[in-house]
Amino acid sequence: MKLQKLLRDDRFWQIAGQAIAVLLVVIFIVLIWDNLTYNLRQLGIQLGFDFLGVQASFDIGESIIPYAPSNSYSRAIFVGLLNSLRVVAIGLVLATIFGLVFGIAQLSDNWLVRRIAVAYVEIFRNVPLLLQLFFWYFAVFINLPGIENPITLLGSTYLTGQGVFFPWLEIGAGGGIWLVLLLAGIVGAIALWRWRGRVMVERGQAGHQIWYALGSILGAAIVAFVLTRSIPFRLSLPQVTQGQIEGGLRLSPEFCALLAGLVIYTSSYIAEIVRAGILAVPKGQWEAARALGLKPNRIMQMVILPQALRVIIPPLTSHYLNLAKNSSLAIAVGFPDVYFVASTTFNQTGRAVEVMLLIMITYLTTSLTISLVMNLYNRTVQIQER
Repeated sequence: MKLQKLLRDDRFWQIAGQAIAVLLVVIFIVLIWDNLTYNLRQLGIQLGFDFLGVQASFDIGESIIPYAPSNSYSRAIFVGLLNSLRVVAIGLVLATIFGLVFGIAQLSDNWLVRRIAVAYVEIFRNVPLLLQLFFWYFAVFINLPGIENPITLLGSTYLTGQGVFFPWLEIGAGGGIWLVLLLAGIVGAIALWRWRGRVMVERGQAGHQIWYALGSILGAAIVAFVLTRSIPFRLSLPQVTQGQIEGGLRLSPEFCALLAGLVIYTSSYIAEIVRAGILAVPKGQWEAARALGLKPNRIMQMVILPQALRVIIPPLTSHYLNLAKNSSLAIAVGFPDVYFVASTTFNQTGRAVEVMLLIMITYLTTSLTISLVMNLYNRTVQIQER
């Protein structure tokens, strides 16, 4: 009787179905692994990651940490990982800014601005990313003039075929303390900005949020100066001397081409997401904000965008993940990202399985981290049900 009652229970079959599905997946993975290890034994190859400690014996074009060919494969892959993260981090920030600007511009009352924004989106969204990377690298950055005759912008930024040189801040003594306190000041500025904006909306008051935010950052800077008695950085300007450029920060043509392609391609999609998110806000919200006497920029900043974010964040997360994964196309323009370095490692060691596992784990970890951060942020902008 108990067995018949159990077989008629829908919950039993739901749980049993899930258990069978998990069991089939496990069996499939075991079969794949067994087949892989059998084939490798037939070829006389042993699985293992001991090769990571062997000398790499190849150079990497650019690195933000010290690296030499005498270093191990593990350090070479780490250098590639840092290069990838550098492109992804800067790309996410710039793509968001460009996407936000062109998304709002598509709704502008100005005919020319609106058409330019629409053209930007339609052109760059419909051209494959790989072709755009080739364009930026072979048609733009690599064809810039040599160092002997650079293109000069604002008197201190140089565009050359050997890279882009621009002023940079070099960190000096006490830089760590300054960095920590300034980050705390920025976090405080964001909190004060949001608090003041909420108060202005609730009370219908005019005000300047910017002074509250700047006050937090200025206060942090004063505390840092009192503690360190020094300025944390000095301005380094690039200078042309004897056929070369010294000082400042140099970005290689490969890095610039990859960054430009990723930012412009991704921002064209983000612009459409921003436009759709703004249009999803009911017109009554615009009318209510105007009735309160808010100016257009205040309406967008304090009323429309906070509500549009609830629609924007989920699809935005998908395109952030796409940008991170598309960074693996760096190999097309010769930028030494993690995939580029791992491919060289694979060619030299012949450890295809181990290297592919490392690459998969690297991109999976990066994507899951971005997804986690965006999901946490998404929770903060959603309406809390009571």
